[in-house]
Amino acid sequence: MADAALHSEARLTFRVRYVDCDPMGFMHHSHYLPMFEMGRTELLRQTGISYRELEARDVLFTVTKIALNFKKPAHYDDELELLTRIVRQTHVRIEHAYEIYHAATRQLLCTGESTIACINKKGEVQAIPAFLGGQG
Repeated sequence: MADAALHSEARLTFRVRYVDCDPMGFMHHSHYLPMFEMGRTELLRQTGISYRELEARDVLFTVTKIALNFKKPAHYDDELELLTRIVRQTHVRIEHAYEIYHAATRQLLCTGESTIACINKKGEVQAIPAFLGGQG
């Protein structure tokens, strides 16, 4: 996640499942957060490292802040596209931005942002390792 990775992005597509919907037929707001996590995981995977490998090296990331802005609802069986980008990185934190689009219409449905902090298995804040583009 060096400077070059600050400009990288991950794109994933999802189909809204019946179980994701509330009684009004909209995708429930709680289902957006797992999509964001999948976007962050895919962005990491594009660097050639899996989260499983990070855990084995005692490198974990915890969400310290998250925000969503809903613009239009997603409905059952809609195909959605998630764009995840790194917008800022410090020696211990990474900030992501998210956009969710209706795949067929390209209408923007939701935006979001999150901050994650690098910690060890004891929960102590640590520097993002050099192999991830941190200062180590």
